[in-house]
Formats: sequence, C-alpha cells, structure tokens
Amino acid sequence: MSNQQPEAYGITNYQTYLFNTGSNYQAYKLLGTHKINDGGKILWRFAVWAPNAAAVEVIGEFNLWDGTSCSLSKIEGTGIWYGCFENISENQLYKYRITAADGSRHDKSDPYALRYELRPGTASAVSECHDYKWTDSDFILKRDKLNPVRSPMNIYELHAGSWRIHEDGSFYSYKELADSLIPYLKEMSYTHVELMPVMEYPFDGSWGYQVTGYFSPTARYGSPEDLKYFVNKCHKNGIFVIMDWVPAHFPRDAHGLRMFDGAPLYEYPDPRMGEHKDWGTMVFDYGRDGVISFLMSSAFYWAEQYHFDGLRVDAVSSMLYRNYSRNDGEWIANKYGGMENLEAIEFFKRLNTVMNKEFPGFLMIAEESTAWPRVTHSIEDGGLGFSMKWNMGWMNDSLRYISMDPYFRKDNHSLLTFLMMYAYSEKYILPLSHDEVVHGKKSLIDKCFGSYEDKFSAYRAFLGYYMTIPGKKLMFMGGEFGQFLEWRYDEQLEWNLLENEKHKKLKRYIAELNKFYVDNKALWENDDSWAGFRWINDGDSENSVVSYMRMGSKKDDFIIIIANFTPVDRPIYKIGVPSGGEYEVVFTSDSKKYGGSKGRHVTYKAKKMQYSDMSHTIIISITGNTMIAVKKKKTVRKKKLSDN
Repeated sequence: MSNQQPEAYGITNYQTYLFNTGSNYQAYKLLGTHKINDGGKILWRFAVWAPNAAAVEVIGEFNLWDGTSCSLSKIEGTGIWYGCFENISENQLYKYRITAADGSRHDKSDPYALRYELRPGTASAVSECHDYKWTDSDFILKRDKLNPVRSPMNIYELHAGSWRIHEDGSFYSYKELADSLIPYLKEMSYTHVELMPVMEYPFDGSWGYQVTGYFSPTARYGSPEDLKYFVNKCHKNGIFVIMDWVPAHFPRDAHGLRMFDGAPLYEYPDPRMGEHKDWGTMVFDYGRDGVISFLMSSAFYWAEQYHFDGLRVDAVSSMLYRNYSRNDGEWIANKYGGMENLEAIEFFKRLNTVMNKEFPGFLMIAEESTAWPRVTHSIEDGGLGFSMKWNMGWMNDSLRYISMDPYFRKDNHSLLTFLMMYAYSEKYILPLSHDEVVHGKKSLIDKCFGSYEDKFSAYRAFLGYYMTIPGKKLMFMGGEFGQFLEWRYDEQLEWNLLENEKHKKLKRYIAELNKFYVDNKALWENDDSWAGFRWINDGDSENSVVSYMRMGSKKDDFIIIIANFTPVDRPIYKIGVPSGGEYEVVFTSDSKKYGGSKGRHVTYKAKKMQYSDMSHTIIISITGNTMIAVKKKKTVRKKKLSDN
C-alpha cells in the first residue's frame, strides 16, 4: 500500500463530510472498489465504513486470503478505512477481515460491492462502475415529461428465476430473459414490468427480499452489463422497468451487514428496534447518518447506473411504525411517546425529495398496508412524497369477495363498492401480486368460487371489473393464463397449461382486455379524480351487479361498465345512460373467443326515461359471471351529394 494521503487517491474531505451527515447520495463512488492510475501504475482502492473496528484487512484471491499485506488505514474522524494495492485484477474475489474492539475477527462482504460471486459463495468481486452504451435517451426524455397518474399503467410483476427456466433447470440470463420476455409483454399489452428484487441475496427462498448486496445485481442471472442490456432493450420497446427495493430490513447472515464492525452499525443497537423477530431479520437504523447515505445511494445507484424507471419500496409499514408486529413491551416509543418511527419518516421524505429532483419521471411506489395518511401527497402538503401506493385494502376486499359463494355476495356487496369511498385519497396501484398466490392462499383463478368451469367465467368477470375501475394495475406472472398451482420460486410457470383450450382462450382474453385498457383513455386519463368515474348503480346488492361510467377528458369519451358477479343470467337488466342514441357492446368477458357463450356484440337503443340521475335508459342482457363494456355509437354524418 502507498503511504500517500487519501486525497491523492480521490477520497476528499467533502465526500466523507457528506457521508457522515447522511447527504452523500453517490457513496458508491467513495466506498467499495475503484481502479486508480497512480502515475502509470494501476492500483485498486478499497474503502469501507467500519467506525467501531480496531483493524481492517482485505483478504482475497490476490493474496491467498491472507490480509497481512493488505491492511487498511483509518481516516480519522470519518469511520472510513481505505487502502490502495497493486497486482489485483477486476472480478477477483475478496472480503474485509474486520478485527472488532474485543479482538474477535469477522470476514464480511463489501456493502458497496458492485458484483458478487454466485451463491452459495458470499465473496464480493473487485469491480467498478463501467460505462454502458445506452440507446434509450429518447425514452428517458419522454418518461421524465410523463404524468404517470394520467397515463396507462399495466404492470407485469415478475420473478426472474421462475418465469421460465432451461430444461436442465438453469436460470435464464438477464439477456435471455429480455429476448424472450419483451415480445411477450408487447403481445400481452403490458406497459411496465416489475422485477422482484434482483439485488444480490444469499437464500433463494427469500425471493430476493433479504438483501446483502444493495449495489450488486444478483449473479444468478448474469453480469451487471447483462442487466443493463435488459433495461435498455425494454426501453427501446417502450416498456418501463420497476424494481422491488428493500430498505426495511436485512438478513442475519454472518457475511452481511449485521454487527458489521463487531458492533451494531447498520442496525439499531436495541433489539426492540433492531430486530424483526417474525422475519428473523435486522432493521436499519434510520437515525444513523452513514446508514442514510448507504440507503439513499442505493436508490440513486439503480436509477443512475441502471436506468430503472422506478422502485417499489417493500414493507413501508414496518418502517413507519415502531410497534409493527410487536407486542406490548417489545418496542420503544418515540420521544413524544408515540408509535411513529420519526427517523424513518424523515428518511422517506428525504429519499422521495432527492429522487424526484434528480430523476423527474422516476416512480417511487410504497407497499404500505395500513391507513397511514398522505403517503402519496407532496411533502410540502404534509405527505411522504411517494408517487404511488399499493391498495392493499382493495386487494383484500376483492379477493375475499370472489372467494365466497355467490349466494352470500349480496350481503357483502360493499366489498366491491367500498373502494370508491377512498379511491382518490391516494394515488393507487391495485395489486394482484405474488404475495396473494403463495402459502396456501391459492392461485388467483383457483380463489374464484365454483366448479372448474365456473372459475373461468368468474375470473374473467373479476378481471374485467379490475381493469376498468380507478387505479393502476399490477398482476403477478401466471395470472394472465390462469395458472392453477400456487407460485413456486424454484419452478417455472405452468406453460403447459396453454395446450389446454380454456387457458389458451383465457390468455387471449387478458391480452385483449389489457389492450382495451391501454387503448381507451377513459379508463386511465382521469384516474385521480371523480372526473373519471361515476356510479350508475352501486346499490344492486340483490343481484350482485355493479354498473359505472369511466370518463376521459373529452366530454363524449366515456365507457359504461356492467359486471354481474353471480352465475345467474339477467336477460332484462335496466341501466341509466347520460344521453340518447345507440349504445353498443364493445367488449365482453363472455365472448366465445374467450371461452364464453356470446358470438357477437349487441347494440341497444336508449329510451328517454330517467334512471337514477341519468336522463335515458337502456335495457341490456347480461349473462352470469360476465363483465360487459358499452360505448355510445358515433353518429356518422353523411355528406350531401351535389346535383352535379
């Protein structure tokens, strides 16, 4: 190691000052590994935050895992250790051997490593940020000018390791996934893809939600360049890419962040704050500036270096509440005696402020399952500043509804309609996510009540309602063709089901339903206000039918939706419409091509007869377990022929 001061190797006092005030949002340029040209001599600089350590060494393939020749020096007053060494090659494996204050030694992966070895190995790989030949500038420019609330958002949630796998059981690489998945997303009219976490993690069974590498794409699916290829190709095909991000907790693995320098560093020191006993994980200490710089930099990194279009922030509720999943006596009140985690609240406000400023079109999506107020409101307006929030209440209500015997639905009609009591209190995504198709909950189609035959029609009706009510959409992979088994992280989807005519027709239905959603502005243009929605009849609990209008910005741009949630046909069913003329069925879940009974679409003539607050009425026929969409036919004015 050279004896020169850290400034000679690019470590400035300003960088370390920002880090230790929680304001270094590119700490991956300070810490981790970086190649240095020292007067023609190539060195690798190692830097790690370990304020409680008595000594730190780098052990790796380049020194036969003996760190005596690679000791780091401490930069006084910063908690940061650094060193520069020769004869090291990129991608060689390494760890930090940390001597704690009590003399014990711990071998740790680099928290800022940009690459890791493939599990079950746990070593970091020497690497730095490489330039990539991005070709998505037009897409990014368009994204940054987009208002996501007034745009279609139809998200396909994906677990990269189990969408498809090779015959020998090996994973698709990021590149292979891009080449296979993107045509499928376009065929199915999905606008966004959301990846379950692809940050490095040790245990497959955590699905990526117990992260050790907050700056490293998992090696399971290839290199960092391969992931950039995936994102770039999605963008070239007009598809937005969201990644699940986990700032709520981290695993206890010995090589990871827990007790990193021999003492609590990334986690709260008091176990009443620092442990999630239900999950067996550790909780980040949001009151420590170095932890804030770490988490802020991770979010910044995925937006800057990988061009992701958004982060879905996992387990937000567990961060907001000090008593989350804790009994009396197992948690500590805040300084005012309350249950709110004030440090986590401030972290969210800072995070969302920075991401919105630096990446204007970037989505910050909260998976928040409680009634915490103003999650998606601006910070100036007393909110947390998120772009969107998952609507877990709607999800629980609606899945409970479709699971019950239709006979009892008339007494539970509010499970369908209650959404509109609060639909505009936040900017919502309606999630049909991976969490709902595991652990004995059944797959989406299998949740539907009834026989095998009934499940298909009921599922089509439910999805028709889902795609036409206010809120952005998210469906977990497999739901689009009616996978019957629960999702299994170590097996690919049941693609063989598409050899069955019912599943093949269901897939066609969802592809065309998705396209119907994307093509009709009335279904998403006014998703944030009552200007986009109007009940026609929300009170027909006896028949378990709901009818409503969705409206776009133009006065004559509206669609009428009627959904029947029992297997009973309603051959004469009256609904109100806003004006006279002819109305035609433009979409129905009961079409023969989707596995239903109807061969053609029907036209209805409106009568001058008031129904509720509507001036006209049409009488329609709707079969059991069916959603139909009706539009007013446009009047074609014939040009007057000249006598000449």
